[in-house]
Amino acid sequence: MRPGAALHATWLIAGLGLALALVLAMLASQVAFAGTAAPLAALAEPDVRAAIRLSLVCATIAAGLAMVVAIPSAFVLARWRFRGRVLIDALLDVPIILSPVAIGMTLLLVFRSGPGQWIESHVLRFVFEVPGIILAQFIIALALQIRVLKAAFESIDPRLELVARYLGCGPWGVLRRVTLPLARPGLIAAFVLGWGRAIGDYGATVTIAGTVRGKTDTIPTAIVLNWTSIRIEAAVALVMVLTVIALLVLLTVRLIAGGRRA
Repeated sequence: MRPGAALHATWLIAGLGLALALVLAMLASQVAFAGTAAPLAALAEPDVRAAIRLSLVCATIAAGLAMVVAIPSAFVLARWRFRGRVLIDALLDVPIILSPVAIGMTLLLVFRSGPGQWIESHVLRFVFEVPGIILAQFIIALALQIRVLKAAFESIDPRLELVARYLGCGPWGVLRRVTLPLARPGLIAAFVLGWGRAIGDYGATVTIAGTVRGKTDTIPTAIVLNWTSIRIEAAVALVMVLTVIALLVLLTVRLIAGGRRA
């Protein structure tokens, strides 16, 4: 092996080892701090279970609604060429870069405007309510899902869609019978990543929905609420739950990617 290649390999291995050590240290610290018995007992507490249940329900709804919007948006960006496409593509990436707190504050300002207050009074209340959690998580998940789906659609050979058109399929038929089945791994990965991003959000959720125990406290907000209330075991239990969810999400996406390459 050449000296330059050996140095490069050593650098990569050292970086991987450091990253792995940091992750393992985080997991070990959770167990070492409170053990396993106390956090497991804390999971039986009603408010802890309520926070987990609310997070699972809201994240699933938000990720599902985001997929309904992300699929046509990503397909248009992947297949159509039009003026202003680059600007729209960049704008859709803003929620990925922007602080979640800023997203939540923006939503709060929207619902404090005239039209927003009318929606709050006559349609549906969002501020400090469960729909606000879903809306915040929807925006957080949407940008990531569009990015994943756009890459999935761009990886499909457009000639396959053209062949289907020549064989008599209309645009909807091509999308339903050719494009979406070929993009199935990307669809699953987009939903799982969006769901995981939504369930882990704190900034946008707490800004618009607050953290009312038993009403709007999701897993991340309940962690802070229990920590500041000196309920350490409950906070650590929720951190463990969130860590397991994150690990399962990432393993799922990697299994999908591995199956696709195979």
